[in-house]
Parts: sequence; C-alpha cells; structure tokens
Amino acid sequence: MELLRFATAGSVDDGKSTLIGRLLYDSKQVFEDQMEAIERTSMARGDEYVDLALLTDGLRAEREQGITIDVAYRYFATPRRKFIIADTPGHTQHTRNMVTGCSTADLVVVLVDARLGITEQTKRHAFIASLLRIPHFVICINKMDLVDYDQRRFDEVRAEFQDFAARLAIPDLTFIPISALVGDNVVDRSLEMPWYQGTSLLHHLEEVHIASDRNMVDLRFPVQRVVRPRSADLHDYRGYAGQVAGGVLEPGDEILVLPSGFTTKVEAIETADGPVSEAFPPMSVIVHITDELDISRGDMFCHPHNQPEIGQDLSAMICWMAEGPLRAGAKLSLKHTTHWAKALVTELHYRLDVNTLHRVRPVEELALNDIGRIDIRTTAPLFYDEYGRNRTTGSFILVDDASNTTVAAGMILRPRQ
Repeated sequence: MELLRFATAGSVDDGKSTLIGRLLYDSKQVFEDQMEAIERTSMARGDEYVDLALLTDGLRAEREQGITIDVAYRYFATPRRKFIIADTPGHTQHTRNMVTGCSTADLVVVLVDARLGITEQTKRHAFIASLLRIPHFVICINKMDLVDYDQRRFDEVRAEFQDFAARLAIPDLTFIPISALVGDNVVDRSLEMPWYQGTSLLHHLEEVHIASDRNMVDLRFPVQRVVRPRSADLHDYRGYAGQVAGGVLEPGDEILVLPSGFTTKVEAIETADGPVSEAFPPMSVIVHITDELDISRGDMFCHPHNQPEIGQDLSAMICWMAEGPLRAGAKLSLKHTTHWAKALVTELHYRLDVNTLHRVRPVEELALNDIGRIDIRTTAPLFYDEYGRNRTTGSFILVDDASNTTVAAGMILRPRQ
C-alpha cells in the first residue's frame, strides 16, 4: 500500500494531539491496554473526559504541562493506505522540532481554534510548512462544538487564512470543520454540520493524490553502500545500495556516475523481495551495473544528459537548531544525501521574521530557532538540485564537530552566481 507521511501543526492548545488521538481511536488503532492506561491517567488528573491527547504526549513533562514538546511519531494503516504521523509542538521555542517533523511530510494538517481564529503561531507554522515545500495543506478548523457548529464562523476563519495563504507557496489547500474532542468530521462525517459538503479528515488523507508530488524526471540515486557479500557462492556479487531520490531507473538504462564521470549501464535492480523492472522514489534498491567501476558511498547515479548541479558554493535557507548562535566564519560538517564534507559559513544574508514574512537585514548572527539565508563553501563538490525541484537532493544538515550534534537543517535555494 502507498505510504502517506503527514504532520500536524498549529498553535498551542489548538488540539493537535487530541486530533491524532481521536484519529487513532476512531479508526480502531488503539489497543485495550493503551486505552485503559489513558483512562487511568485522565482520572488521576481530574479530567472529566478521556484525554486522547495522551496517546501522543508521551513525555512526562508533556503530560504534566498538557503540551507537546518533542515530535511524536505514530503509525497506523487503513485498507486504503499506510500512514506515518508526526505530531509537532506548537510552542515558539520548539520551532526546530516542528521543522524536523515536517521535513519529510507529504501533507500538513494545520489546526485552528474556531474561537480564536488565525494566530501568529498559526501563521508561523503555515509559513514554515510552505518553506519546506509540503505540497498538501489541510486546515482543520477545530472546536466547532464550542461555537455551536456555526457555518459563519467557519467561513470567517477560512477567509482569514486564505488571505494569509495568498502570500505563500501552497499548491493544494483544503478546509475541514472538525471537533477533535467529540470526533466530528475526523473519521466519520458529522451530523452536526449538514452545511459542510466535503469529506472527513481520514477520507481526505486516504484519497489525496501524492504520487505526482515526487520528481519522476531527474534521476538521482545517491550510493549509500557497496554490497559485497562474503560468500563463496556470491564471490562475483557487487551491488550498489541506496534510496532513489528522483526519476525512474530501469535495467538497460545508461547512467553517469558522479564524481568520476564514467558512464555504464544498469544490468539489474533488486529489492529485499527480489528483482524489479523499475525503481522510483522512495524505493530502496540495489543496483547492478555492467562495468567494474570505482564507486563508493557518496557517489551519485544520474542520466548523462540530466545531471544535478555540481559545486562547492551554495546559498541556502536554514533553521538554526543550536543553543549557541551561528556567525559568519563558522566551520561545520555538512551531510548531503549520503555524502559528508566540511563546510565554511561565508556570509549571513538575512533573518526571516516568520510572523511578518519580512527579511531582517543586516544580520550578525542566527539564534536558536531562527530561519535565515546563508552562503556556504564546502571542501568537496556536492551533487545537488534546488530544494523546490527535489527535496532530497536539495536539503542538508549541519553538524557540530565538537559535540557531534545536528545544529541546522538547510534547503538549497539555487546555485551561487
């Protein structure tokens, strides 16, 4: 079955964790012992109802404060599709966690409290999701039960968000009125809102078309590992394992190997289940070629007449995730697809005010959770695409060598001139 990755976003107390809990509970994805534990915790806290948000708020600090701090991942499936949910935090100080959770999402569910309307944090999360090029947005106007399921209030909030979204890059935008607490329009259509003619949230998640979101034109296959089994029966076996990042690869295709520049042909493609006739994103495969070439981790396969950008100088938008600030001249390690290189931050261009969408210049440093544009020079050439063209080959992380911690996530904008 097809896999859909989606993330939840929105302001604090807009009901993100409750929505996921309701989605899991109503779709029969919660085990009895889990439900009993949640009922006991809800009673111990003095709640008048079973708090389904406890299904995702797993940290003790989250349960004590009633907020989401870290990204919580949940997995479930229906007869139509498999899902991976990333429940991201709403607090401003946890923006880096929100970026992490949304970085691989195909769809984002932005929750809005029907009583409060669009808040600054709603705008912040919607902007970050659009910056990450998430192709599908679902705006769930929640807590409709607290505004008496009023259609006029739904229309007001929808118009307010549409006005803001006009300044963002959102290809697909859907609005659904819901009540996560009681389950209206989450798994089943609500009888309380006959004026709403759309589908439930789960039905939309099952039916949204995501196959065309991936780049099927530009072949990109970063080599993750050279497979050489230590077996007498397989002494001639040599394969190149990795995940297809773009395009379609078939036996017989002529491919170019970067950085060597040698060309060869694909002899066979196999997966854990056996040989396949083609490979496409996001399949993980082993590729066999007809020639014996010197290929190692970090190399990339592409078509000879459709190559990625190759260079050591790039300009990118980053989200800074470290406690200490980033300044020009910083030396860090950069991981791009399966390739590592040393990187020097040569210039800070501006910091984005995600509440107003204004660019703040000049900027001397980027602080924790700041988003800004920087220039980087690497010690070795990278094989990359603009992030808007390929989210895999257009993204990278920066790592501090001293602590070995990830300090930034970056999106390549364009080749530097």
